Amino acid sequence: MSPDELRGDVALANRIIERCGLSNVFGHASARIPETETFLLPTRASPGLAEAERLLVVDFDGNVRSGGGAPNSELWIHARIYAAHPDIGGIVHAHPHGCISLSQIGHPFSIVHNQGGAFASGIAAFDEIGLIRTREAGDRLASSLGGAKAIVMRGHGITTAADDVRAATVAACFLEEGAKLQLRMLAAAGGDPARVRVYSAAEIDRVSDQLNAAIVARAWEYYAAIANARPIGG
Repeated sequence: MSPDELRGDVALANRIIERCGLSNVFGHASARIPETETFLLPTRASPGLAEAERLLVVDFDGNVRSGGGAPNSELWIHARIYAAHPDIGGIVHAHPHGCISLSQIGHPFSIVHNQGGAFASGIAAFDEIGLIRTREAGDRLASSLGGAKAIVMRGHGITTAADDVRAATVAACFLEEGAKLQLRMLAAAGGDPARVRVYSAAEIDRVSDQLNAAIVARAWEYYAAIANARPIGG
């Protein structure tokens, strides 16, 4: 992928998380710049306003290497996950209501539909309340993430981390889809989690391929079409 194509993907990923309702004023998606200790991050504005030519280049120590404008104050989410996990190529941080709601009623995310198989390796939890505005907080988040594809941050939102920004974006959308379904199931079951038919380990294994290249490509195409068709706030 060329540098311009990577910039295009990062800008589009940011617009996707806004247009698809995972974030509004706040939230951000980024991509590691290959073979460097830097990443692309939008300026401090709604993700729905992200533009390829306005992206910043930021290093793992939080320094802006190029670009005009201020970075988001939670740049440390991205900087320290990239520093701790060299296999990660893309990160999304968003504030989807379903995931936040589950975190605040004490129900861990459960796999209740096929796309939840994307999280077969588990979903991490981060219970600290507050924003990730320091290197130290970023390091704690990166450590809590471990080898998971996603971490739910109580009362705050989610962070997904994957091979590239497209996969991280699709993962974020799938995570929120699962959380909304789980909330609907809990409501239909009168709040009794025992009545929700959570997938067994064997069932999860059957659908653990939900972030493979073909599925990510198909989902990205759809989410990109939504982002290109809807107005901001739409």
